[in-house]
Amino acid sequence: MDSASSAASAGTLSAPDPRSSAAPVSSSSSEKAHNALSALRLLALLLALALLSNFFVVIHAGERGVLMKFGAVQEQVLPEGLHPLLPVVYSIKTLSVRVQPLEVKTEAATRDLQDLSTDVAVNWHIPPDQVNRVFQRLGDGQAIEATVIRPAVEEVLKAVVASFRAEQIVTERDRIKAAIDALLSQRLDGYGLGLDDVSLLQLGFSERFRDAVEAKQVAVQEAKRAEYQTIKAQRLAEARVFKAKGEAEAHQLLQAGLTPQVLEQQAIEKWNGHLPLVMGNDAAIRGIDFKSLLKVDGRQRR
Repeated sequence: MDSASSAASAGTLSAPDPRSSAAPVSSSSSEKAHNALSALRLLALLLALALLSNFFVVIHAGERGVLMKFGAVQEQVLPEGLHPLLPVVYSIKTLSVRVQPLEVKTEAATRDLQDLSTDVAVNWHIPPDQVNRVFQRLGDGQAIEATVIRPAVEEVLKAVVASFRAEQIVTERDRIKAAIDALLSQRLDGYGLGLDDVSLLQLGFSERFRDAVEAKQVAVQEAKRAEYQTIKAQRLAEARVFKAKGEAEAHQLLQAGLTPQVLEQQAIEKWNGHLPLVMGNDAAIRGIDFKSLLKVDGRQRR
């Protein structure tokens, strides 16, 4: 009895409890299920947000939205901000209304048939209230530059340059810029575009023309130098003539004043009181007026 009871008690102690082994398995399964449920909820939330975002559109600063219904452009232009939108039915195309820079390089000929290479910078923009019409007619910014602005700049530049001579291109740059600005503004206004500014960055002539200009400048300097020398010689000649004329007039006045009485008086003033020693024939001796000399000599002695 004792052995049997001890065996039974041993058997009872060694038998495993099924509830103790099943407890950790159930806890791990519930945690996995909870994580999967959280992931599904997050995915559903993201899908909902993505689906909800299709019902709204954001127009950023410096842009306008072209509203299209089944692809047809509408009159309404969306300003900056958040706007509700019914997907599938409506779509939005955003265009920039900021100032857009564009640099155009082209060649033209002046009125005197001189080749000129030009580098022009153009600043343009789309008027905010004309965005839908511009997009409907021309497209986006890149299409506008390629189909409208570049050809217009090249054509206007050639037309303006052809009305000026080559030397005027350099000396009247402001006038050329104003002419280009006026014509280009008129051209772009016909497409609903605005022109902000035109800048002539670089104007370059051919090497042959530059050599001709340099030779002309040298010739002008030489001509000016020759003109100066001519004027100088003319002034010197006039001075000499004036001096000679003055001397002649002075000589005439001197001759007019040298009467016989004046000459006799000057001779008397210069005589030292002695009769000159005269040598020669009788004709020469008779030419001397001894009476006047004796009279003068007698006066001085008194």
